[in-house]
Amino acid sequence: MQVRTLTYSDLGFIDYKEAWDLQKEIFSQRLLHKTEDVLLLLEHPNTYTLGRTAHKENLKGSEDYLKQNKISIYDIDRGGDITYHGPGQIVGYPIIDLNNWYKDTHKYLRALEEVIIRTCNEYHLPAERNSEHTGVWISDRKIAAIGIKVSQWITMHGFAFNVNTDLNLFGGIIPCGIKDKSVTSLKEELKKEINIQEVKEILLENFKDVFGYGEIVSSYKNEILQQNFINI
Repeated sequence: MQVRTLTYSDLGFIDYKEAWDLQKEIFSQRLLHKTEDVLLLLEHPNTYTLGRTAHKENLKGSEDYLKQNKISIYDIDRGGDITYHGPGQIVGYPIIDLNNWYKDTHKYLRALEEVIIRTCNEYHLPAERNSEHTGVWISDRKIAAIGIKVSQWITMHGFAFNVNTDLNLFGGIIPCGIKDKSVTSLKEELKKEINIQEVKEILLENFKDVFGYGEIVSSYKNEILQQNFINI
């Protein structure tokens, strides 16, 4: 297998729609082989997203609840049901060409889970998969949700990893449509605030190892993205 390069950008705190538009632009560039694989790590303001198979009844929050908590809602083109994004949660968007890795969406999902599992292990947490539900779990508590889109074997969307997330805001939804399980975070499990930047660095190294990249080109603060894609 050829030596592959990953372009990484830490987008910091960014509006959901802005990041979604950026994903689409990078996808177009990747499809035309005008860029290498890209991984974006970021945080969103309070947002609920409903995937292609989402059930509207899993959105429980009233209009007043949504306004009070300043929660935006988007119907999007990833797989899966409804989930929450917000401050303190690391969202990862890999835009990578699976033609150069494995053309297998299930293997790709398991690899994303592996990245999160290894990261949790760094904090001595026994994270694992659930045989019935995609994502990463600590016992019956979900610490990371995963929802993807793959078109012409190029990926979009990705994972949402709860680090210092306000878990109360999952109360406005039935997360991923799963009624009999709860959500958790690194902060909740470890009973202390976690350094977000440290977690991003661990995630990046684990992503490199799991997906077999030979080199990471870092574009911290969007430098490469601003040059090559769109102004953000």
